[in-house]
Amino acid sequence: MTYVESRKNLAGSALGIAGLGLTFAGVAGPYWPVVVVGLYGAGALIAPPERPPPPDFPDPSAQLDELRTDFGTLRAYLADIELPPAASGRLTELTELLTALLDPGWVAEVLAQDPEGVHTLSRAVRQDVPEAVDTFVRTRWWTRLTPGTDPPERHLERQLGLLQEELSGLASALRDTEARRQESHTRYLEGRSG
Repeated sequence: MTYVESRKNLAGSALGIAGLGLTFAGVAGPYWPVVVVGLYGAGALIAPPERPPPPDFPDPSAQLDELRTDFGTLRAYLADIELPPAASGRLTELTELLTALLDPGWVAEVLAQDPEGVHTLSRAVRQDVPEAVDTFVRTRWWTRLTPGTDPPERHLERQLGLLQEELSGLASALRDTEARRQESHTRYLEGRSG
């Protein structure tokens, strides 16, 4: 049944019908079966191949739902980690920013329209923050065995600061998008009122 509805069959059938028209017009003569079959075959050969349907990926709002779940897992992991006060403060600020960006509502709707923003947020939650904290925990243990080396707290604070800058930039970009939308609507209303 799939072939009956295929492009190749439809194109071949159209040319085969044209061959029948040529036969009734008297052009094909006694070789009309060869002409009809030949035209059907030519149509089937020149027709474009069937295109497979594109993959059905989840929409960005579904990705954000999964990301919220992963962020809950990350928060549970971070609750069990003992950090120095400065790094703990930076981590608290970062998790508050992540919470604000991931809260359901209009922010999530704007974020869902920005695939790069969703990717940045996903990378921060699933990779960057856990890696920074886990690396700190492992390096802190080794630093106790080799005193005098660069303290891992300094690297952790710097990493968390860089992540906060990146996510603050994302929040600013989302704010700018909404500001442009508001300005655009104002211009539209001004233009409409003449």
